[in-house]
Amino acid sequence: MKHALPRELLPDTAAVGREGRLSVGGVDLLDLADEYGTPLFVYDEAHLRARCREAVDAFGDGVAYGSKAFLCTAMARLVHEEGMRVDVATGGELHVARAAGVPPERIVLHGNNKSLDELQRAHELGVRVVVDSFDELARLERLHQEYGRPTRVMVRVTPGVEAHTHEYVMTGQVDSKFGLGLASGDAARAVEHAQLHPAFDLVGVHAHIGSQIFQLRSFEKAIDILAGFVAPLDLEELCLGGGLGVPYVEGESAPSITEWADVLHTACKAAGITAQVTVEPGRAIAAAAGLTLYRVGTIKDIPDVRTYVSVDGGMSDNPRPVLYGSGYETFLPRATLAERPRTVTVVGKHCESGDVVVRDARVPVDLAVGDILCTPVTGAYGHSMASNYNKVPRPPVVFVANGQARVVVRRETLDDLLRLDT
Repeated sequence: MKHALPRELLPDTAAVGREGRLSVGGVDLLDLADEYGTPLFVYDEAHLRARCREAVDAFGDGVAYGSKAFLCTAMARLVHEEGMRVDVATGGELHVARAAGVPPERIVLHGNNKSLDELQRAHELGVRVVVDSFDELARLERLHQEYGRPTRVMVRVTPGVEAHTHEYVMTGQVDSKFGLGLASGDAARAVEHAQLHPAFDLVGVHAHIGSQIFQLRSFEKAIDILAGFVAPLDLEELCLGGGLGVPYVEGESAPSITEWADVLHTACKAAGITAQVTVEPGRAIAAAAGLTLYRVGTIKDIPDVRTYVSVDGGMSDNPRPVLYGSGYETFLPRATLAERPRTVTVVGKHCESGDVVVRDARVPVDLAVGDILCTPVTGAYGHSMASNYNKVPRPPVVFVANGQARVVVRRETLDDLLRLDT
């Protein structure tokens, strides 16, 4: 069927009825739009749990969910229930994880500029800290002097690998704000200091090379570079971060979490690394589980130029197209498998010409004002990066499973936009 939506971009439980209407988790998407309004984030709970279980089966108990991809208390509880740790990067994410009941020993704190307050909170709780700089080592030493307890730490190493991905989400190259350089000797100095100083209980080394990586050779290259440094340390754990890519548009493909694990374990074994290999997938857990529903408000055709289709969301609920030029597919959940021969540009409602949701979107010929339009694979870095630009309230999040829908993040109200004003 020419240009029909690729089925593999839909969540696991997606099903198309006889009339072409799409349901996820046994719930009709058009009914969800009517009940909860648009824009609306919808997550397939069974899909989320399946990816968590796959990650735990592939990597064991140490695998963590990269919560920056999508975090709320319901999500933190879900990944904890499925046996994953929770990787947080700020005091705010730590607060949400704790509010969800995640035990401190199951939380890992990241960040390239952790404040003394954030480190103190982690220290008080017993949260593991991934040290990113010598300044952080000094701050943790201050806490040790005050409280007398060591902090369980890992040292984040920058291996000097330029992963094949967008430059804004590359993190393992030499020129990076993250980590301590391997080539410069900073990583070795930090590890030695953490081994010798009583303020630290050094449990491992961490290296994250970037996000949305499709080529597993990038991970193998990082392991090759890290091996000579990591193997002699005889530490408990080597965390290779997250970064596994997911397909967003027709024609893209990516390794599974299981295939990723096989490559990492094989490469580490060949390199003589005996530490437990762990990772921190976020996008690979959440992205394909989620989709976003919009309502079409305006269709503006400029002859011989383009057709603009304006929806009731935009860069405030999905900034990735603006930030990275990211691509998405579009379809109408009232006619899920219909051919999409018409090319339009889907834009948001914000006062920016760059507020583009999908630049070259394929849609059915009968797209009309009032239609519900869906973008799949929006479960990662949509809601978590959402803003109130133009004072637009942020959308709600609904989890669907077994024919039931539950709101896990309510829609912001206009009064919510005033709650911080004084």
